[in-house]
Amino acid sequence: MVAARRIALQNVWQTFAMESENISDKLGGATPVHSLWAGSFVLRPFEDTDAPSFAAAVCESTDTVGRWMPWAAADYTRAQALEWFAVCRRSREQGTGHEFGIFDVATDTLVGGAGLNQFNPLHGFCNLGYWVRESWQGRGAATSAALALVEFAFEQLLLTRVEIVVLTDNIASAATARTVGATFECIA
Repeated sequence: MVAARRIALQNVWQTFAMESENISDKLGGATPVHSLWAGSFVLRPFEDTDAPSFAAAVCESTDTVGRWMPWAAADYTRAQALEWFAVCRRSREQGTGHEFGIFDVATDTLVGGAGLNQFNPLHGFCNLGYWVRESWQGRGAATSAALALVEFAFEQLLLTRVEIVVLTDNIASAATARTVGATFECIA
């Protein structure tokens, strides 16, 4: 159950946050997760067979996602996607991250990515991030994914706080944070 929701911003970064009444020193860990249902989307760990679709999604989105995330470049390759998937698997195994692909349930189209990372075991919080390929923006994928991840963070990982850090002029991402119930805290 979420008691309070706050967003904190630092410098040119906006920080949005949500807090839970749950207080636990359990954080991250090798929690087995196969998929999370998120409305008309499903979040699941990336598989190597997703690499061509992931690379195509990134290349399609350099004007939108690339504006905020420097790794989203027009020359992004399948090999880079496979490297990212390996990082995701290792972080899941080590309990330091839970990264997912966002897939449309009806078509199994990869529409983006979302995850929990930057875990702080001492204070029981983590960062939540998301991106959506350009052709799927505005269809609720980021909001659906963020809601599913917030529930996973509070109910399964028993975290007490989730932060969403956004560049100040990334209006769409800040709007998603507010839509999922996060509140603005500061600009730092």
